[in-house]
Amino acid sequence: MAAAAVRLDGNTLLLGEGVRVRFVRTLRLPETGTHPLPPGLGEFPVRRVEDHADTVPPEWRARGGVLVPMYLREAMWLSFESREPAALQVAVGKVCAVSGRPWSGTLARDPQNYVVLPRQPWLDGINSGRGTVRQFVAVPLGLGATVEGQVTGEEAWGGVQFQAFGLGAPARAAWLAEQEELARRRAARFARMAPPPAPGGPAPLGAPAPAGAPPRAAAMGLGAGGTMRQEVYRDDRPLSDWAAEPAGRVFVHLVTPPEWRRVTGEEPPPSPVNRDAYTRAGLPWYDYDDASATDLAPAPPLSDVKPVGEWLGDDDAPFTPPAPHQVLPLGDATPPGKPVGDGDW
Repeated sequence: MAAAAVRLDGNTLLLGEGVRVRFVRTLRLPETGTHPLPPGLGEFPVRRVEDHADTVPPEWRARGGVLVPMYLREAMWLSFESREPAALQVAVGKVCAVSGRPWSGTLARDPQNYVVLPRQPWLDGINSGRGTVRQFVAVPLGLGATVEGQVTGEEAWGGVQFQAFGLGAPARAAWLAEQEELARRRAARFARMAPPPAPGGPAPLGAPAPAGAPPRAAAMGLGAGGTMRQEVYRDDRPLSDWAAEPAGRVFVHLVTPPEWRRVTGEEPPPSPVNRDAYTRAGLPWYDYDDASATDLAPAPPLSDVKPVGEWLGDDDAPFTPPAPHQVLPLGDATPPGKPVGDGDW
């Protein structure tokens, strides 16, 4: 088990000293065609497993981590931030969302099994290559509709998994020296410096609390939905630049709204907004491009993943494609939070 340093600050996960991950609600895309980036419609609530140790299943308690509620067939995108360069592994049911390979505790380059921060600002789905991803969509375990089920033939894990690596000591020292030189040049040019970062630091890691055996909860995983234009960027650093040990890792359990209510005692978020009504109202969709980055190739294990509609039926909800003027181009201090316990997974 990795020695994770993970905190939960509001609804934001903090891995290590600088990586921040948010879970964003969004419009579910049609499963045909290729679409611009759908909007963010607010954050999913996130709660620590250890705060509900008496109501979660024993296996969730053993894995630690956090809980996130999702409706059947609801879509999600992941928002990333990092103060320093970081390599972030993202898995769905312990299948890498970038390479399609089984979860690994180490970074790999051939194929690449991580995204590079802060260059990768978000990830909306599994890597399908050629400048596209296929949207993350929630489905229950047991149908075979998840990415995990289709790639591995089993649905044993569900949820989402993250592991973050910072730069190794030599590479970080070189990066810091580079940043200092850039700051010196900016200071000389503009005769002023940026304000210092806010004070404060993370609390130490906590451990999951013991409890009795509650009823089993219905687990959720992520399947593949519609296709959108989004690149997953190739790392331009040598693999040796990254630290050998992770800065933090966390298991994210996805739960249905009824299970969320039972486990946490809280009301789940309202059901997702209707995408046709959103587009008809003239609200924006998005396009993002980083001309200095290189997109990864398609991931062979993910190329045969079928959309969730193969199991749940056709997507009959109406869809009005956004007009060109609705697709907007996007341009190219950490408070302390509650520690999130890690476990065996």
